[in-house]
Amino acid sequence: MSKIKRFFSKKKEEAAFKLKLGGGLGQGHTLSAQNQEASTSSRKPVTDAYVPPKRKELSNEVRSAAAAALARVENKDSKEFNTSLAAIKAQAKRELEAERKLKEEISSPETTTVENNPNLNLACQGVFFRCPIISEAILSKKEWKVKIKEFLYQQLDAEKALTSCLIMYNCNNKEKAEDCIGTLTKYLENIIKFPEEEKYYKIRMSNRIFCEKVRYVEGALDFLQAAGFREVDLDNEMFLIWSKENVDQDYDLTVLIEALQNSEPIQLVLDRNIKVLLPSQAKRVLLPDDFYRISPEEIKREQQLRAEAIESAQILKTKAMREREEQRALRMYKYALVRVKFPNGLFIQGTFGVYEKISDIFEFVQSCLQDETIEFCLIASSEGKFTEEDMDKTLYDLRLVPNIVLLFNASNETASSGQDVNFLKEELLLLVQSI
Repeated sequence: MSKIKRFFSKKKEEAAFKLKLGGGLGQGHTLSAQNQEASTSSRKPVTDAYVPPKRKELSNEVRSAAAAALARVENKDSKEFNTSLAAIKAQAKRELEAERKLKEEISSPETTTVENNPNLNLACQGVFFRCPIISEAILSKKEWKVKIKEFLYQQLDAEKALTSCLIMYNCNNKEKAEDCIGTLTKYLENIIKFPEEEKYYKIRMSNRIFCEKVRYVEGALDFLQAAGFREVDLDNEMFLIWSKENVDQDYDLTVLIEALQNSEPIQLVLDRNIKVLLPSQAKRVLLPDDFYRISPEEIKREQQLRAEAIESAQILKTKAMREREEQRALRMYKYALVRVKFPNGLFIQGTFGVYEKISDIFEFVQSCLQDETIEFCLIASSEGKFTEEDMDKTLYDLRLVPNIVLLFNASNETASSGQDVNFLKEELLLLVQSI
């Protein structure tokens, strides 16, 4: 079965499942008493957690590059660098000591855009995604748009009916695609409802509605061809004429209408873009423009408004006024940078959508642990420990945008040895590098 058919098959299964839920599947079972008595101050690992994409085994060249990066961090001149766990621990301890001495300088990390300065020391190089239906590549959204379009047009000859539906949704803006699909649905429904009316069998290509909503939408003419329409010149005027014999085999008009209604943009999966940082690398958070919901020009305008707001800071404001200003600032961002600090001084860093839940952060951290069965909690300086009630709240709800540092705390006896414990998987230590 082709990827396109699998895509639509999955959508039909999801629709059928939702229909069953609507009809009722009986009452759910309550959790066991043991689970109800679990401590709310810690988060028990979930077995069905976020699984990072499989990475290719590191080559000797990559390992050498990682060793060189660590050597630069430690300012060593030796050609060979010890990438052992003990060496990384020692470096982390040294940097923690330096961090304490510079506490005043780093107590209020700045968040800055990099609109006109590509040489700034960025916390990450952008926001990246995966698309399982196409490949396991990790690309930016702009690169994926190009790749998705190429992929769909490659499938067009083999699966014209289904692929053209996806092209309409993925290669046009949403409003144009929905108007086109609504018009095409009406064309096919008229043929089904009024099979004796020949006027519904032809479409004048100069028709105003056809030109505005269908003709210049990518994928629309390919769909009409798959649905049985062919271009015909009648009295020096071009028409699309429908014939049952021209409909793609294995499909009928009812199935094609379902395909139109089940089509949707191919979803991208946000990649966590995992990084492991030493303390000195986690001092400042300079975010790339991809993290912002608005354009660089609008960001500049927002900064001007903030400058004006400082001048009027002496004016007394109500709590509601302050909350509105805070919400406006938070709405500037689409993504958040989350860093989790471990007792040995290392950080892990991941990219999250602002509307992802706190439970997603716990699952991300769990996937990075050497022992995924240990119980742990995460602590935010502003919120304290996250409880079970917080798990369904979003980063936006808890104002953890655009960046946050969380402290990792193991709940079991493994935490007793303090900074000497390494909780991260050994392969993640190879990601330690200068940003």
